[in-house]
Amino acid sequence: MNRLDEVIKREFGAGISVLRRTPVSGGDINRAYALDLSGGNKVFMKANSRSNIGFFKAEAEGLAALKQTGTVRIPEVIDAGEDGSSSFLLLEFIESGTRTKGSSEELGTGLAAMHMAAAEAYARGGKFGFSHDNYIGAGEQINSPRDTWTEFFIECRLLPQFERAAEYFDRGERKKIDSFLSRADNYLAEPDHPSLLHGDLWSGNYMIDRDGHPWLIDPAVYVGHAEADLAMTELFGGFDRTFYEAYRSTAGIDPGYKDRKDLYNLYHMLNHLNLFGGGYLYSVRSIINRYI
Repeated sequence: MNRLDEVIKREFGAGISVLRRTPVSGGDINRAYALDLSGGNKVFMKANSRSNIGFFKAEAEGLAALKQTGTVRIPEVIDAGEDGSSSFLLLEFIESGTRTKGSSEELGTGLAAMHMAAAEAYARGGKFGFSHDNYIGAGEQINSPRDTWTEFFIECRLLPQFERAAEYFDRGERKKIDSFLSRADNYLAEPDHPSLLHGDLWSGNYMIDRDGHPWLIDPAVYVGHAEADLAMTELFGGFDRTFYEAYRSTAGIDPGYKDRKDLYNLYHMLNHLNLFGGGYLYSVRSIINRYI
């Protein structure tokens, strides 16, 4: 019996097996399937090569942390494991539905509540970071604990991405980047409290179920400044006015956020540059020039 069959029988009963494996959306990096089980249940599975089990374990850990706050809907993690030459992540299956005004309001209110939840337990050894490094898309994300948000964001977010992107910048630009990084703390602000963040909150990483409720998926979790999550919601669109009004009415948004949001999103633009190539270089340079 392979590991996947063992997990299915352990979780759903000794006589239960997989009847059908149907490819579904949600597999930009991984293969994604809906598994129909003989007992009538359905589960969601991501699969990749055996060497990529670290991605799935990190995702499972992140989903568990978000779920622990009790503030937002998060799919239940069934198991993450290895099966022959493959690795897999099994999650609760969520039937997709249509977004409504109520969905947006619930998402904004839930995210705000998540950002206000206690986060001390997740960044051992400091106020910001996470218990383990994880991934932002397919890129490694450094979560070494730091005592200040400014230090964490510069040293664990911007600096590693700039180091990976060194080939895109000539000597003059690298000097400009060094100058920028030495003064980036002038633009950042310490939060009132550390927040557990989704970390990769664009419109493709939440879904609406058939009852209109929002669910967060595919996190890149860490403890940071709530503004960093909020900034990414504005990067590619997909979040409406109702969402922002609900968030603001629950947690508030500092007036200075509008001057910092591009700096937070520089991290994601650099990550895209490193993952997908020079098409993102113009956006990276534009943000740097804004803050020089």
